[in-house]
Amino acid sequence: MLSKALIPTALAASFLLTSTARAQSRDLDCKMTYSISGWSLFYKRADGTGVVRCENGETLNVKIRARGGGLTAGQSKIKNGSGEFSDVYNIRDVLGTYATAEANAAAGDAVKGQVMTKGNVSLALSGKGKGVELGVAFGKFELIPY
Repeated sequence: MLSKALIPTALAASFLLTSTARAQSRDLDCKMTYSISGWSLFYKRADGTGVVRCENGETLNVKIRARGGGLTAGQSKIKNGSGEFSDVYNIRDVLGTYATAEANAAAGDAVKGQVMTKGNVSLALSGKGKGVELGVAFGKFELIPY
């Protein structure tokens, strides 16, 4: 049985744990800046780096690896692209493999936008770049910590 002196301490600890759990379950606003370049000829391959920043001040450097296949041909490069995540509760939720599908037709300067998912987490990418690309591809987009 708890002594009368310990009851206020136990109640305060219970309140603190409940408040912490509620704060951690809040959806974080996280964004990513990135640069990526790659090529495709039936097989699509692109590599890059990025930085994820969340509203709580946390940052995470990531390697980007995109792989896929389809009816594609070309090469492209995006510098200073941006991404926005949804349904993130911890910065590490952004890591992993996202499913992608895309259609491209570009020559010279190009603007690219793409939305992909990984379970409940979604990532919307946009960026301006250069390249020549034509085709339809399906594959994966990975964010790896480094």
